Amino acid sequence: MNYHQYQFSVPQEKMVRVITDTDAKNEADDQFAIVQALLSPKFENVGLIAAHFGTDRVPDSMERSYRELQTIFEKMDLPSRDMLYKGAPHAMERDDLPVESEGARLIVREAMKADPRPLYVLFLGPLTDLASAYLMEPRIAGRLCAIWIGGGRYPDGGPEYNLGNDITAARVVFASNMELWQVPQDVYQMMTVSLAELEYRVRPCGKIGAYLCDQLEAHSHEPGPRTSPFRAGEAWVLGDNPAVGLLLYGHRYDYDCVPAPQITADGRYLHTGLSRKIRVYNRVDNRFILEDLYAKLALFSRNQASCQTHP
Repeated sequence: MNYHQYQFSVPQEKMVRVITDTDAKNEADDQFAIVQALLSPKFENVGLIAAHFGTDRVPDSMERSYRELQTIFEKMDLPSRDMLYKGAPHAMERDDLPVESEGARLIVREAMKADPRPLYVLFLGPLTDLASAYLMEPRIAGRLCAIWIGGGRYPDGGPEYNLGNDITAARVVFASNMELWQVPQDVYQMMTVSLAELEYRVRPCGKIGAYLCDQLEAHSHEPGPRTSPFRAGEAWVLGDNPAVGLLLYGHRYDYDCVPAPQITADGRYLHTGLSRKIRVYNRVDNRFILEDLYAKLALFSRNQASCQTHP
């Protein structure tokens, strides 16, 4: 579904189908990426999947992500019917046992559909739903491209949150022949914004702008270690927005194609050179991605206000 009105139009041959798989209630940055995806006219958004963010902090993390997706749609005054799906409630237990869910079935269904437009699946959390979909139907390989925000810095890797929430799933995906674009930790950390910037550029943009800022402010004051990189005082990292930005513009000179590494139990990379190649980004254009987000929010807010004034 498309939820936007612009004076420019996207050529039909450039349109893509998009599924966004998000651990939306884990932190405060997924929400910004979700909104940017929904407001991008190049995207035919065919569904959003609520992902888990482990079961250590809370036992119902996937359900919390689902409720957060409902909240975002409500704040944007958008219809959510047939758009929201529940993903796996927990990580995979074995590399040959999928965690079946309506989200994984959505990925399979869209990948196997006879549609000439390419399918991209954006993963803003763990890879559980992609690995499960692949185990359920291996033929989806070659019929989609996954963009994943996750994994440690190359070449060595190491502990990283999204990877750590399901290392088994990442191993399945990296060992498969599915097309994969990876945005590792050191690259998504480039998406630094100041809170004053968000206050000035995002908060005035209607109900959704206020909500994006309010939920970030609330999260930044939750109890936690004072050394957390997400609690710098006046800055934040919108680390999930590159998944959207790279699909708007592929940053063609800012990635390397490397053989997919094997992943150890502690998240490190073993480079055998024997696997198929994946795209690993080494830079993202912070300015392009953020300015696109701000412009779309402002135009969306203006269009909403105009519709309310002139029904």
